[in-house]
Amino acid sequence: MNISSFSQQSNYTLEPWRMLGWLFAAQVLVAFVGRSVSPLGVLIGEDLSLTKAQIGMLPAALFFGQMAAAIPAGIVADRIDSRKLLLMLSLCLGCGFLLTTFTSSFVLILLLIALGGVGYGTIHPTSNKGIIYWFDSKKRGTAMGIKQMGVTAGSALAALVLLPVAGTWGWRTAIIGAAVLLIFVGVLSFRFYHEPPSVAERNGSMNRGHFLPSLLNMFKHKPLLLVSLGATGLNGSQLMLNTYIVLFAYQKLGISLFLSGLLLVISDVSGSFGRIGWGIISDRLFYGRRIIILMIIALLTGCVSLLVAFLPADTPFWVMVPVTIMFGFCTSGFNGIWMNAATELVPREQAGAASGFSIMIGSWGTVIGPPLFGFIVDQSGTFSAGWIFLSSIMVFVFFTLLYANILVKKHGISRQES
Repeated sequence: MNISSFSQQSNYTLEPWRMLGWLFAAQVLVAFVGRSVSPLGVLIGEDLSLTKAQIGMLPAALFFGQMAAAIPAGIVADRIDSRKLLLMLSLCLGCGFLLTTFTSSFVLILLLIALGGVGYGTIHPTSNKGIIYWFDSKKRGTAMGIKQMGVTAGSALAALVLLPVAGTWGWRTAIIGAAVLLIFVGVLSFRFYHEPPSVAERNGSMNRGHFLPSLLNMFKHKPLLLVSLGATGLNGSQLMLNTYIVLFAYQKLGISLFLSGLLLVISDVSGSFGRIGWGIISDRLFYGRRIIILMIIALLTGCVSLLVAFLPADTPFWVMVPVTIMFGFCTSGFNGIWMNAATELVPREQAGAASGFSIMIGSWGTVIGPPLFGFIVDQSGTFSAGWIFLSSIMVFVFFTLLYANILVKKHGISRQES
C-alpha cells in the first residue's frame, strides 16, 4: 500500500468521527439553550411568581414543541441535507429563546419556548440519521452514546454556567448569551458538516407518497410503539429529576442554592457517562440487545427514586452526591440506547422517520411529567409523594419493555447489521 492510498484510507476511517464531532457540538449547544429552563426555573419562578406546577410547565413547553415537530422533522431528515437542518434548527431554537427575554407574560413565554422546542426536537432525527449512516452496528451504540452525551453535557453546562450568570445578571441575560452562541455553532456546523456521498445522492429522491404508508406502518409496529411508550416514562423521569432536583435540595434538604445547582450538574455529568457507558455495555456485553438495557435502567431508576422519597430533611450534600450520581447515570443515561432501539427496529431508510415517531410518543412524558410531579408536590405538601410517583412509573416502563422484548424475540426482529 503506497502513502497516498494509506492516507486516503486513514481519512476515510477518521471521517465518521470528525462528523460525529460536529453532531456532538450541535447537540451540546442545542441542549445548553433548551435545557436551560430547568436550572433557571427557580429564578424564572421567583421573577414571575410561579407555582411549582407552573415551573414544571417551562420544560414541558419545550418538549411539547419537540413532540409537535418530531414526525415532520423525521420525515424531512430522511429527505434533505442535514447541514441545512442543523442551521435551521439552531435559528429556530435560538430565536425562540431570544424572544422570551423581551416579555414577562407567562403564557407568551410558554409559547416561545414551545417554538424553540420545534428546533430542539429537530436535532434528534437529524443527528440520529448521521449516526446510522456514518457508523456500522458494531460501533453505533458507542457513537450514539457519545452523540447523546451532548444532551447531558449541554444541560450540565447550563446549570454550571447559566445559573451563576443568571444569579448575577438575571435569567434574561443568561438566555441571550446562550442563544447567540447556539446560532454561531449552527452556522459553523452548516459550513463543516457533510453526509456520506451515498446519502447525499439519495436525499430528496423519495416521493411524498411513500411517507404516509410508512408512518402508518410505524403505528402498527408493536415493538417500536412499546419502546416509545417505555421512553415516555423514562423521558418523564429525566425531566422530573432535572426540573425538581434543585428545588428539592434547596427547599426540603436546606442545601444552598449553589450546591443544589451543583447536584444538577452532577446528575447531568453522570448522565453523560451513562450514555456512553450504557452504549458500550449494550454493544459489548449484550450484543446490541438495547431493550434489555432499557429494562435495567428502568429498574434502577425506580429503586433510586424510592430511596430519595424517604430521605430525611436534614440529609447533607455529601450524602446526596452518590445518590444523584446513580440517579443521573440511569435516568439521564438512557437516551442513546432508546434512539438505537427505535432506529434499529426499522430499515435504515426509515431511521429519521422512526426517530421522529418515537420522539413524538416519548415526548409525552416530558410534557406531562414535570407539571404533574409539581402538582402532586403542591397538593401533598411533600416531595416524597412526587418521588414515589416517579417510582411507580418505572414499574409500568419495565413491564412495557418486557413485552416489547418478548415480541422482538418472537418475531425475530434483529438489529441492523450495517
